[in-house]
Amino acid sequence: MAHVAALVLALLTGWFAGFAGMLGAGVVYVLKRDDSPFVAAHAREAFNFNLSMFVYTLLALAIGFALGAFTVLTLGLGLLLTAPATLLMVLVVAAVAVLWLVCSLIGAVKAWNGEAYRYPLAIRLLS
Repeated sequence: MAHVAALVLALLTGWFAGFAGMLGAGVVYVLKRDDSPFVAAHAREAFNFNLSMFVYTLLALAIGFALGAFTVLTLGLGLLLTAPATLLMVLVVAAVAVLWLVCSLIGAVKAWNGEAYRYPLAIRLLS
């Protein structure tokens, strides 16, 4: 439920998927943490992963803003440097989006099958 709630909320809200996903997984965690250690573990993992995706999104936005500012401050001459960096950043953001989607689906399937799952690249703040 935590993986699916995070996935559905995130898909419905756009790229700030991590924030909505955190809310979905967080609600499941708060409501079910005392009822089932298994559900609590999956909800924690989903929360931590979606929090990580939110942080990575904010970092990508900050880098994009810095690249845009550099281009403007150099009166467009910086475009020679920022164009390849921007293309690379777009590719990284797309890879993170695919990773988020695939890992969320894997987490949901693992939970459905009664197996534990740990997300890759997750910052584990909620333990």
